Amino acid sequence: MPELYTYAVSRIHAKEAGLLNKTDIEQLLAVPSAEEALRLLTEKGYGSGEEYSGFSELKAAETVKLRSFIDELYIDKKPLGILLRQTDFHNLKTAVKLVYTAEKADGYFLENGSVSPEVILEAVKLKDFSELPPFMTEAAQKAADGFSENGDGQLLDIYLDRVCLETMLREAADTRVGLIIEYTEMFAALTNIKAAVRCALTKKSRAFIDEALAECGTLDAGRLAAAAASGLDEIYKYLEFTDYKAAVDELKISLSEFEKWMDNRLVDLIKSQKSNPFTIAPVFAYILAKRTELRTVQIIMSGKRNSLSEDVIRERIRDLYV
Repeated sequence: MPELYTYAVSRIHAKEAGLLNKTDIEQLLAVPSAEEALRLLTEKGYGSGEEYSGFSELKAAETVKLRSFIDELYIDKKPLGILLRQTDFHNLKTAVKLVYTAEKADGYFLENGSVSPEVILEAVKLKDFSELPPFMTEAAQKAADGFSENGDGQLLDIYLDRVCLETMLREAADTRVGLIIEYTEMFAALTNIKAAVRCALTKKSRAFIDEALAECGTLDAGRLAAAAASGLDEIYKYLEFTDYKAAVDELKISLSEFEKWMDNRLVDLIKSQKSNPFTIAPVFAYILAKRTELRTVQIIMSGKRNSLSEDVIRERIRDLYV
């Protein structure tokens, strides 16, 4: 009901005051070491008052805090499941590779998906996928069968990455929430572009590229695949006639510059939902905002650890929600 969203959104707005802003980022950039940056983050409310040995621990604590906060909101959280799909499919890829290559599982799985890594791993081990959610069952069966036959990690990755995007697009449509549909469409299209460029750079076959790209509304996957099979210039030509024409200039600089542009464009999209109190969209936007913040801080912390200059780090950081 709308009044439930009104209450949830009011809590979201209160939480937004705790997000890092440009001044906070400048302060982080200015401190001389990763240790001092870590201390500054705890002073700004990161973590739970404990001492942390590194940013990975602090990031994990912040992620737990975020999920706990969202769990407290008295709303239908099913539409937010889209934000967990990348973790779910990453863990499925990991489980298949671990089972069929006899590697150790420590350090490979990601936490905070919708399905526990243990459940996914056990399903792949037993070849019984009935305990997995419906969106994952068929893909898990095909991925396990395919990898057990060919052992090709690249084919496994592109197949499950594509199914992940298709799952997100389908679930977004089911929500009937404008922001979620628009965000997921843009994310899928930009991810397709990134995959197509990588395929062109590594001279992948047309069949391989077709397997990698998901059908979406704002890009023709077939035309993009054909362009990628012919090289980067053909990708640029195709994109000139799409909603993603602006991506061409970024791609011509570097793939990393495109990825930064991609992240910033997605942030610009979610900023538009700050003042909508009657849907789940601001909750969705806040989660993405916090994720963007954590990614930005991680870039800064990594730069500090590797003794990169402030200017070099600044070139890599993303725009923030606030």
